Amino acid sequence: MSYLEYNVKTVPAGLRKVLYVNWPLIVLLTAVAAVGFLMLYSVAGGRIGVWAEPQMKRFAVGIVGMLMIGFVPIWFWRNVSALAYLGALALLAAVALFGEEGKGAQRWLDIGPVRLQPSELMKVGLVMMLAAYYDWLDIRRTSRPLWVLIPLLLILVPTFLVLKQPDLGTAILLVAGGGIVMFIAGVSWWYFGTVIALVAGLVFGVLESRGTDWQLIEDYQFRRIDTFLDPGSDPLGAGYNISQAQIALGSGGWGGKGFMQGTQSRLNFLPEKHTDFIFTTLAEEFGFVGAISLLSLYALILFFCFASAMANRDRYSALLTYGVAATFFLFFAVNMAMITGLMPVVGVPLPLVSYGGTAMIILLGAFGLVQSAHIHRPR
Repeated sequence: MSYLEYNVKTVPAGLRKVLYVNWPLIVLLTAVAAVGFLMLYSVAGGRIGVWAEPQMKRFAVGIVGMLMIGFVPIWFWRNVSALAYLGALALLAAVALFGEEGKGAQRWLDIGPVRLQPSELMKVGLVMMLAAYYDWLDIRRTSRPLWVLIPLLLILVPTFLVLKQPDLGTAILLVAGGGIVMFIAGVSWWYFGTVIALVAGLVFGVLESRGTDWQLIEDYQFRRIDTFLDPGSDPLGAGYNISQAQIALGSGGWGGKGFMQGTQSRLNFLPEKHTDFIFTTLAEEFGFVGAISLLSLYALILFFCFASAMANRDRYSALLTYGVAATFFLFFAVNMAMITGLMPVVGVPLPLVSYGGTAMIILLGAFGLVQSAHIHRPR
């Protein structure tokens, strides 16, 4: 036992948890959120009360909640994983029956003064459930067909409910996040190779069916594909969002135009400038340097999560940490791909930067689970 470890063990148990907190992770999360506050202040034209101030209050609540969750022993979260998953699933079913509709989608539940988006809860509940499942399952059975079918159903049932809302972005995150947890748990890569091959074959079949008697999708859906592949073919219609985002990204150059000097956002050319497309404002005002700085902060958050998971000898804790980190990565990776035209616009916000209440609070709660796994890991 080192001198430092001896000194830590002499500290009272309650205070010892504070010393075991992954403080670098909290600093990095705060730094990313601060970037979000700055950009929300900018896109609001220098008014703090429009978006930045509410976001600051939510972040403060989220950080306190994260620490509270982190101080709860990890065995408690393992024991309630199935309950968390089933609760989120019940809320998704309630959305289908009683949900509030907005912008053509039925995704929210009004519970008193709180407006909740249950699909955000499901992202965390699914990771908890899969981590608990593979912690329980004998590792020798991980790749047997029956034991692969169960987690597939756990992933596909909520994905179906989310697609019905419709919310393609969250559905992609659920499938990809669940798949990553299965892969890390040790499921044979042959299963993943088969799925990728089937998806590739389906895409090829859809494209080849165009103009034939057995055409698989409608003509208007093919036009959406054309617009995605070439936004310039309809710059004032379906391709408007991506065209304006790419103009903003390119015009920032190396160092950007300066804080609050982005013409695309200030002249309201950018769509959803405070939510899905906020990264384009950052790139326009702070250029390549600002964009790569934010991406570096994201990469450091992933590094500290992976380092914590690899050092954790508890299987549930490690899988849970990997799963939360994977979900976080998918958040910003899909958002980046969306605004650069690498994939269709599917409505995925930039984590801790885009304006939004449910997404930020729940994401910080997920990092609270990471803290719980880190604080209570075997030492």
